[in-house]
Amino acid sequence: MIVGDLERFFIHAAAECPYDMAADAIYHQAVFGRLSDEAMGDFLARGYRRNGNCIYNMHCRDCNLCVPIRLRPERFRPNRNQRRVWKKNQDVAIEIAPLTMSRENVALLQRFLSTRFSEGRSSAESYYSGFFITSIARCFEIRYRVDNELLGVAIVDAAPTWMNAVYFFFDPGQGWRSPGTLNILTLNHICKTQQIDFLYLGYWIDGHVGMSYKSAFRPHELLIDDIWREQK
Repeated sequence: MIVGDLERFFIHAAAECPYDMAADAIYHQAVFGRLSDEAMGDFLARGYRRNGNCIYNMHCRDCNLCVPIRLRPERFRPNRNQRRVWKKNQDVAIEIAPLTMSRENVALLQRFLSTRFSEGRSSAESYYSGFFITSIARCFEIRYRVDNELLGVAIVDAAPTWMNAVYFFFDPGQGWRSPGTLNILTLNHICKTQQIDFLYLGYWIDGHVGMSYKSAFRPHELLIDDIWREQK
């Protein structure tokens, strides 16, 4: 058991809840160098996430709202709204490339963060250096363009059997395209084409504006009491 063998490296760390809950978040975390695809897949299957070179999950007191969610690409069936989003974005070009902290990417991320977090808690540069860039897993980016203008960027980790959606940011002025939905549909399509077994979408939080939309992708699986349970 890979995760069990590495448990001795983990500590608990308290911080402000990233999802604006009243109580502090308690991170069960450890920092690693390079992990094998098998080890990273084992962590993801047990509900862990990554932030830079840090692997963590949530051990918050009196709160269990953060529920890991994943798709099995072969089983996913888009609903009417998702099919409509896919159809109306046929003019979007998709590029798969190594992770790059380009001026274009940083400028778009800063616009996104300034819209989502007007209090300015974090900068685009700190997101790249502290969150995206990693030596733990094979990380790359997927760029979405319309008429050569950058619509959005997905930061993704992947291996032959799993894909991990790390983060997605987009042009706030293009919200009418439902870019978050387009991104998950695209990642699922790539996984299905490449015969990747699991697409990890991070945490689902019931009722949270920025997180609850993930449950619209069905069937999906939620990690409840250490068991992945399908929700049809």
